[in-house]
Amino acid sequence: MVDLAQTLSGFIVGAIVGLTGVGGGSLMTPLLVLLFGIHPATAVGTDLLYAAITKSGGTWVHASKGTVDWRIVRLLASGSIPSALATLIVVHTLFPGGIGNATKIITAALGVALILTAAALIFRQRLLGWAQRHDPDSAHHPWKTVAVGVTLGFLVSISSVGAGALGVTALFFLYPKLPAIRIVGSDLAHAVPLTLVAGLGHWWLGSVNWSLLGSLLLGSLPGIYLGSHLASRVSERILRPTLAGMLVLVGGKLIVF
Repeated sequence: MVDLAQTLSGFIVGAIVGLTGVGGGSLMTPLLVLLFGIHPATAVGTDLLYAAITKSGGTWVHASKGTVDWRIVRLLASGSIPSALATLIVVHTLFPGGIGNATKIITAALGVALILTAAALIFRQRLLGWAQRHDPDSAHHPWKTVAVGVTLGFLVSISSVGAGALGVTALFFLYPKLPAIRIVGSDLAHAVPLTLVAGLGHWWLGSVNWSLLGSLLLGSLPGIYLGSHLASRVSERILRPTLAGMLVLVGGKLIVF
C-alpha cells in the first residue's frame, strides 16, 4: 500500500536534492525517524536502497558524458564496501537481538553525520580554496582516497549519510585540480555500489521496509526531476546555509534522541 504522506515526503526531499545536489540521506532518514516514527535501523536500511535506485540514473548520465573518473571510484569502493560490510557485521554481532537493537548508536551516528554534512556545506569553498593553494596532489597517494572510502563506508552503512556532501567535499580536497563535474560524477558513481551493498546488508539483517521504499520512490523521482529544472532559478547562497542550519538542528536532536 502506498502511504501518501510518505510519497509527499519523498517528493519534497527529491526536489531539495535536485535543487542542492545534497544526498537524500541527509534529509530522508531523519525525516523517517522523527516524523513517521520509523525504527532507525529500518529507516537507514530502506533509505540506502532508495539512494542506490535514485542515484543510478544520475550515474548513467554522468558516465555517458564521460564525467566519471573510474580510477577514483575503484579506490573509494575498495575501502568503502569492505568497511560497510564489516560495520554491519560488527554492529549485528555486538547487539544480541541484531542491528534492530542498536537504536542509540545508529541515531547518534546519524546525528554526527548530519552535523559533519552541514559543516561540509558551509565550508566547502574554503576547503577547496585551501586545497588549491597547497595542492597536495593526492593522485600520487591512492591510500588517502581508500581511507576516505573506509570512513564513508562506516558512516553510510550505519547512518545512510555521507555519500553526498561529505564525499564530494573530501574529493574536492584530495583532487583540487580535477574539474568539479568529474568530482560530482565520480562521487555519484561511487555512491551507487556503496549504498546498494549496504542496503542489501540491511535487508539481510531484516531492516528494510519494501512498502515504505515504494512510497518514497513514487514521490522522489518526479521531485528530483522538478528540482533539477528549478535549480538555476534559486540562489545557492540562500539554499545551502538554510539547509546546513536545518541539518545541524536535526543532527543535534538525534544525538540526544
